[in-house]
Amino acid sequence: MTKNSLDVALRPEDDKESPADYAGGDRSTSLPGDLVSVSHGFERVEPRRGLLAVHPQRWKLWCERKVVIAYVLTVDIAAVALAAGMIAAIPVHSGDLFRFGLLAAGAVVHREVVRQIESLREQATNNGLRTNLISLWIFAAVLSVPLPLVFAVTVVVYLHSWYRGSSGRLYRTLFSGATMVLAPTAAVAVLQLLQPTGYPIIPQGAPGLVVLIGAGTVYWLVNYILVVGAVRMSDPLQPVRQVLANPSDQVVVAASLGLGIALAVMLTFQPWLIAVLMITVSALHRALLLPHFQQAARTDSKTGLLTAGFWREAAGRELERARRLADPLGVLMLDLDHFKSFNDRMGHLVGDQLLRAVADELRSETRPYDLVGRFGGEEFVILLPGVGTAQVEHIADRIRERVSRLRVLVDSPHDRPVTVDGISVSIGAAVRPNDGDEIDQLLLAADGALMAAKAAGRDRVRLATR
Repeated sequence: MTKNSLDVALRPEDDKESPADYAGGDRSTSLPGDLVSVSHGFERVEPRRGLLAVHPQRWKLWCERKVVIAYVLTVDIAAVALAAGMIAAIPVHSGDLFRFGLLAAGAVVHREVVRQIESLREQATNNGLRTNLISLWIFAAVLSVPLPLVFAVTVVVYLHSWYRGSSGRLYRTLFSGATMVLAPTAAVAVLQLLQPTGYPIIPQGAPGLVVLIGAGTVYWLVNYILVVGAVRMSDPLQPVRQVLANPSDQVVVAASLGLGIALAVMLTFQPWLIAVLMITVSALHRALLLPHFQQAARTDSKTGLLTAGFWREAAGRELERARRLADPLGVLMLDLDHFKSFNDRMGHLVGDQLLRAVADELRSETRPYDLVGRFGGEEFVILLPGVGTAQVEHIADRIRERVSRLRVLVDSPHDRPVTVDGISVSIGAAVRPNDGDEIDQLLLAADGALMAAKAAGRDRVRLATR
């Protein structure tokens, strides 16, 4: 579901809908006493596909565990009740309607201008939280119009985003909109410390600045907690760093709140300057998009390892360096044993959890400057600068041993986490210059050694030189 300052990104693998597709991989917590141990699998859960999001009874939300459903519905109901109470209690004046019209029109135009950019960002960011600039318009509304019209801006923004975006995720849009009812209300409560007599609210002096910063902080914090709570509750096995998002992204959130303040000032004194702000915002969106594309080009979305293309590019640079210095260089090809049958029994989403766990082990067993990548499916590759024949087998066997001891807590279709063990990996190793002096030669040699390891019974290491 698209968030305001934060975005819970869908894992869109071939855009298949599944019970675990909510909030970036949807599962919930279970009591520690509910753990079950299995070896390589449990029955597969068939996902519900092709359901129309406009029919509540068919939402994939109902495939979630009860705690996730309860959380989402609690936030939605609280937002509706709060909005109804505020609409009944707070009057709206004609001057407020003019500013509301400008905000709503500006928000729609802005979303149209950056719609293709946001679509590309969604494709580039497959999971975790994603920042955007919707806060610009909603926080500007907090300062410019009464709460009923703030809620109206929120409705316009999110319905437009849903209608012009991913039409199959209406319940996510509703949850996002609900957070954007609760967060602005909390911010307005802080602004009331200024005892405003009307709108717009433009704080004056140092005390006003403190209150304004406090309102922005509360606005961000409420939204952040609600979103992170949904992600963490629905997927407790997701790495914390993915749940919390990149800390540098919060600079974008702060920028959007700052732009919202500037917009509120423009609405008060020079409304025509909004056109200039729109140009600035569009440029900022493009600048925000670039690092996402760069990250997507380098990083495999499921495991966080290097993609095959970027691994090959970086490996080529390391190989050139090894040639200049006459250093050895090792290459490992790894393949999870029996992963296809494992995937068939447990389902692809649970299989992805296993891939992430193995990827974490590979990172832990390699040096910071080693290159660890995913070559697709269940196959991984590691480049080891400075490692020759005498060391490469020891390193490969150490990795094999570590994977064999791995116990992975995954989700099951029965509301209980399941511990998977009995995992094994076959590894083929090649070394420069004995097995080749080009990346393709080393990969071919390592792949041949990998096939020999599998033919010998799997769960073992083979060297290309033997």
